[in-house]
Amino acid sequence: MDLQKWIVYSKEVQEAKEQGRPIVALESTIISHGMPYPANVETALAVEEIIREKGATPATIAIIEGKIHIGLTKDEIEFLANSSNIEKASRRDLPYLLMKGKHGATTVAATMICAALAGIKIFATGGIGGVHRGAETTMDISADLEELANTNVAVVCAGAKSILDLGLTLEYLETKGVPVVGYKTDVLPAFYTRTSPYPVDYRIDSPIELAKMIETKWGLGLNGGILITNPIPEEHSLEESFINGIIEKALEEAKKEKIHGKKVTPFLLSRVKDLTEGKSLVANIALVKNNARLAAEIAVNFTKE
Repeated sequence: MDLQKWIVYSKEVQEAKEQGRPIVALESTIISHGMPYPANVETALAVEEIIREKGATPATIAIIEGKIHIGLTKDEIEFLANSSNIEKASRRDLPYLLMKGKHGATTVAATMICAALAGIKIFATGGIGGVHRGAETTMDISADLEELANTNVAVVCAGAKSILDLGLTLEYLETKGVPVVGYKTDVLPAFYTRTSPYPVDYRIDSPIELAKMIETKWGLGLNGGILITNPIPEEHSLEESFINGIIEKALEEAKKEKIHGKKVTPFLLSRVKDLTEGKSLVANIALVKNNARLAAEIAVNFTKE
């Protein structure tokens, strides 16, 4: 089957591919489900510009009218930000959305799949999904983890979202053989905060070495991703005890309102934003920009080899 019949490249990404220039994939659920308007559009455009300034080409990925779009126009970003009929698309949703000609914003898992189909190896996001608190009874585990186990895309993030069970998330990744690397940190960052009680597998302090590690893993034929965790900038980090207290409150509300599955994360992020009086949104924007910067630096060095 011709996979390319499902894929539409933006002019910018097509040119970068033809010329062998570095490309960084970006997800789109942050636009449609992760941030309010107009912060979602402003952040998406600012992140793309950061990647260009670092010498790479941004490729924001989404499903529009049943096609995988690798790279979006400003109008398409506005469409994702303002439309109410954008599905949250993970691995299981892709065949249905493409077959029905629907619209979808790609999660970490779906973005990894689409990036791999397009030959893009480096992907910047905010935070990955993981093992949810209480998963020992609910079995609520993000598809992001299984994708990291199987798909050859390196993911730059600010750690796992602190609404999750971070310890179990790391155990799952260890079982699946996914290296968890800290960029200039010995401990796993927890999205809104720079630290957590959990150590990373390896600390690496340079984008050049990060690129070399990625190349070495795949050069050995070891399939699956690498998780590169990049702490939120110090000035935007929230106090660990403060944000954990807020998250506990939001989790109680979600349980009370019987919110499950793919609705949990958007609900919790929205409540955390309200309960922190908008501080979490400012932090979220800062960490996404920070991750885009590092991903671009890795991509530029990755393609030099």
